[in-house]
Amino acid sequence: MFLRLKARAGYWLARRLFHWPWFVRQPRGWSWLEGQFARMANLGDVSAQSFYGHILAFRGVGLGAREEGVRLLRLAALAGDGKAAYQVGVICLAGTASKAPDPDEAVRFWAMAAKAGHPLAEMKLKELASRGSE
Repeated sequence: MFLRLKARAGYWLARRLFHWPWFVRQPRGWSWLEGQFARMANLGDVSAQSFYGHILAFRGVGLGAREEGVRLLRLAALAGDGKAAYQVGVICLAGTASKAPDPDEAVRFWAMAAKAGHPLAEMKLKELASRGSE
């Protein structure tokens, strides 16, 4: 109980400090921020999984970081996060270093995102359907 509360407080502070460019540019500061994001994501917090997954998938250094980002985004998407579901759909359609493009999986995740209210997911579904009927 205490450790979860400590993790939540650290995550709250890290999200605030994330918007301070001078702090983020410091190697020790960034390392601390990543630790807070990773701890909360590993505890199963959906918003932390989505947030940290986006950071790793699009700004992570190395293939391992990007793959971990996609894994966290998938977890958040399956838990109902619309933004994560939309991004997983985009990633599925483009493919990754370890997976070929999969339009069917992209449609599945965009349908989840549309159900969660993501504004672009419905457009992507229509675009993919019109491309498939040509």
